[in-house]
Amino acid sequence: MYVAVKGGETAIQNAHRLLADRRRGNRDVPALTVAQIVEQLALSVDRVMAEASLYDLSLAALAVKQARGDMIEAIFLLRAYRTTLPRFGLSRPVETGAMQVERRVSATYKDLPGGQLLGPTFDYTHRLLDPSLLEDETVEEPARQPGTGETVMRVSDILAGEGLIEPDGELPEGHKAGDLTREPLNFPAPRDLRLQALARGDEGFLLALAYSTQRGYGRTHPFAGEIRMGLVEIEIDVPELGFAVPLGRIRVTECQMVNQFKGSAKAPPQFTRGYGLVFGQSERKAMAMSLVDRALRAEELGEDIVAPAQDEEFVISHCDNVQATGFVEHLKLPHYVDFQAELDLVRRMRTDYDAARREGIDLGEAAE
Repeated sequence: MYVAVKGGETAIQNAHRLLADRRRGNRDVPALTVAQIVEQLALSVDRVMAEASLYDLSLAALAVKQARGDMIEAIFLLRAYRTTLPRFGLSRPVETGAMQVERRVSATYKDLPGGQLLGPTFDYTHRLLDPSLLEDETVEEPARQPGTGETVMRVSDILAGEGLIEPDGELPEGHKAGDLTREPLNFPAPRDLRLQALARGDEGFLLALAYSTQRGYGRTHPFAGEIRMGLVEIEIDVPELGFAVPLGRIRVTECQMVNQFKGSAKAPPQFTRGYGLVFGQSERKAMAMSLVDRALRAEELGEDIVAPAQDEEFVISHCDNVQATGFVEHLKLPHYVDFQAELDLVRRMRTDYDAARREGIDLGEAAE
């Protein structure tokens, strides 16, 4: 219960003006442009797009600028904007096998059909601060080779050729993918909705859960079967035309984790999979997502649910950073009436406690 607060409108307006002033910072420093954020803070932009469920580089960069670099606030802004947009239709499932690959690595096979492609990555940097970045510098642009359009074989296809990995899942005829942004989520949830929730879940939360599965809090012994990042084409069916029309290409990161499975009454010993697919270059998120996805398949694979990462309700209900932020930050709002009630209760309990001590009553027996 909240009490009405009068006279606060001016203070709130002043707080907004102060926020705008702090956002701009020192006027002697050139203002940061949206284009600069798109080009030079690309990984932040990618994270905002992924967790807001809206692929738009400029809008995500605007949200980063408006939020002063606070990623969760930027995600909140972009997700709120997303709710105002009309929906014209559903795109076809993207064919990541036909991706124009910019990066593709595997920890399972050294010599991959199609080769390993390192791409832009921090993996081989020394994690030393580079003082040259304190000044404007010109970096030679690498030679860009156009994509050939050639399909690169998946690592899972190699294992599938020997019958050593579970097959791709088959959806029932006429299956319509769920949409957790328009329908309330109920448990147990189908895997497509679970993957939606994980794709827009908080990277840090999923990373911690993924780490927990590697430390024994879940039945996983993972290998990074394949991680690929690149451009995929988006198509939409147009009934008037009778065929699909390409809308453009977006950058995504895909990860398939390969996990050992000892078998059950329904399936032989084989490798199983965890899957992650995220907007932009979001490798850490895709890996964490695939590890958690595999953990959440415990019941499906006949495994005991013994760890937090295997508990569907726990994971899905707490992975959304916008919802979590709202619930935590609402504690900053006035709770005067609630606190006064709690304060009165604690005072009365303390009075009873002190009286019992003065009378020499065993507080443990009194409680019983």
